[in-house]
Amino acid sequence: MGQAARDLRPCRQDTPGGILAMTTIGGVMRAKVLVLGGNFGGLTAAIAVKHELHGDVDVTVLSDRDHFLFNPSLIWLPFGKREKADITFSVGPTFEAAGVDFVQDAAQHIDPETHTVLTAAGHVLSYDYLLIATGAREDLDAVDGLRENSHTITTLEGAIRTGDAWRGFRESPGDVVIGATQGASCFGAAYEFLFNTSYQLRKAGLKGESKITYVTAEPFLGHFGIGGLPHGEQLLKMFLKKENIAFRTDTSMAAVDDGAVVTTDGEKIPFRFAMIVPPFKGQVFLTATAGLTNATGYVEVRDTYQTCRWDDIYAVGLAAAVQAPWTTPTPVGVPKTGLPTEQMAHVAARNIAAQIRGQAPADHKDFGEIPAVCVMDAGNNGVLILADRMLPPRKHGLLVPGPQNHAVKLAFEKYYLWKMKNGHVSLP
Repeated sequence: MGQAARDLRPCRQDTPGGILAMTTIGGVMRAKVLVLGGNFGGLTAAIAVKHELHGDVDVTVLSDRDHFLFNPSLIWLPFGKREKADITFSVGPTFEAAGVDFVQDAAQHIDPETHTVLTAAGHVLSYDYLLIATGAREDLDAVDGLRENSHTITTLEGAIRTGDAWRGFRESPGDVVIGATQGASCFGAAYEFLFNTSYQLRKAGLKGESKITYVTAEPFLGHFGIGGLPHGEQLLKMFLKKENIAFRTDTSMAAVDDGAVVTTDGEKIPFRFAMIVPPFKGQVFLTATAGLTNATGYVEVRDTYQTCRWDDIYAVGLAAAVQAPWTTPTPVGVPKTGLPTEQMAHVAARNIAAQIRGQAPADHKDFGEIPAVCVMDAGNNGVLILADRMLPPRKHGLLVPGPQNHAVKLAFEKYYLWKMKNGHVSLP
């Protein structure tokens, strides 16, 4: 039997829009918006709410880290092409310039009845409207041995450790496995790291000493967790053939042993170096609030990005649950980073602003309706991915290969970091 690649049960869309909640501060009635998380979704939503209400709102961001991380560039960090300082910036000055308060601490518990959030340091922050943009956490225990015997690039810390392993591998090369487990969703990063690995091996004159194998839960090459795009499978097969890369699709991993990936079919694929993208889960503290999340810790939301149960609590980005319109023999997740996270954050910000003005949330955008725009890097080559919708059914979908895409990705990295550091969240 196939398994559904979904992380929520659909919630009702006919829940009322919510009631205006206000806080009196010094005799002036101002709403209090609390945002959990300060990366793509949190930074965008916090500043967007300020803009929507022309500053007439109190916005606070609570995050356990003091920096913004441009996650797409983590594919280059293990190869020494980027350092932490190249792809991060301190969020304090950005929020200060936007008139947003910033608290560096970790959220520990949400109490929707008292409209408060308890932090790890024991502080209690109150809110009239809450937006959850806490991202997700790696599920490194989804496959036996995944944590101990492979490496990842889906966190900064993981990418740094992967860089250490790569430098050791360069001294004693051998076979390589790049992959994404069952339930994973970050397939684009897996492909990018795969082709960058091949490029780096060729540059170092080690390509002949290493057999590279791509192992993925995708039902076919180029599924990407979004159902695939026209000619995507043929294009990626051509890329893999050109780079002499073997592949396994529709593959579930039973274990990652010390030196071999073991599939549920019993095949053992040997490696000296392995980078395997794990599945994600929602943050642990969210599951402590009954009725907020599903079984995997993702927050169930409507197409307004209000939670299913509470009109004054929103969730965007990786923290939000998304339903995929298909089933696959081996489970795959849906990617929610980048443009989808930004668009969700803007929808949520407009709806929070509407509620503060005493109106019903009127901005609706189902996740599947968000356009798909991505540049997949391949070392000195790449693919531009465009589609009118993230999820099928689509009217248009296009993959454009070529070396110009590598340059496009480099330019976009610089532009995006400038945009977010300077709080220009309304720019594309």
